[in-house]
Amino acid sequence: MKDIAIRLENIGKTFTVYEKTTDSIRERFFNIFQANHRRKIEALKNVNLEIERGEFFGIVGRNGSGKSTLLKIILGALQPDPGGAVEVNGRIIRLALGMGFDPELSARNNVYLNASLLGLSFKQIGQKFREIIEFAELEQFVDTKIKFYSSGMYSRLAFSIAVHAEADIFLMDEFFGGVGDSRFKEKSEKVFEESLVKGRTIVHVGHNLEMIKKHCDRVLVLNYGNPVGIGKPEEMIREYKQIMQHP
Repeated sequence: MKDIAIRLENIGKTFTVYEKTTDSIRERFFNIFQANHRRKIEALKNVNLEIERGEFFGIVGRNGSGKSTLLKIILGALQPDPGGAVEVNGRIIRLALGMGFDPELSARNNVYLNASLLGLSFKQIGQKFREIIEFAELEQFVDTKIKFYSSGMYSRLAFSIAVHAEADIFLMDEFFGGVGDSRFKEKSEKVFEESLVKGRTIVHVGHNLEMIKKHCDRVLVLNYGNPVGIGKPEEMIREYKQIMQHP
């Protein structure tokens, strides 16, 4: 019997867009009783898949193909169209570098803010606070507002907080592609492989094909909301590259 972490059945998602057709006050006044112009966009169409517990599952596709929409449906932040079913077995969180950061707050306050969004209690954050700051190599800047951070400092802090999150299933939205300088990249890659990923179910959305090829057990390719295929990374990367050759 398969130990299923995530099961999706007949998942579709349609958005209704109200398009602006008039600009002036006069035009809006004379068109006030006319029906609004609506357009439906099918962001996802008939996605079916099972992700086993402990699997590293990748999702690739061009921008606008429905990748992030699918993650939000798995997370429960969006409801699928009628007829679709989502089953998630385990505690689940979404990881995205810098998600929940406030640039007006210091690193100290952002650690508490961001880590609490990832499910850690204030007591747990307090116990791990020093470790988080030391791993990010920001001891001298812990009370500096992060709006003054360089992009490297910002990403190191975000990564260090994220690797301390506790969940069974991680949804990674463009989360990891090597963070900081070459030395920190080496350190972060080691932690990513030996600590963050180990024993967890990972669903990773990203454009870093080398990472997809290195880590993923299987990959789903999406194209304008349509599932093109699910298979081994090498095969699906070839499919993805072929799609990208035809806008």
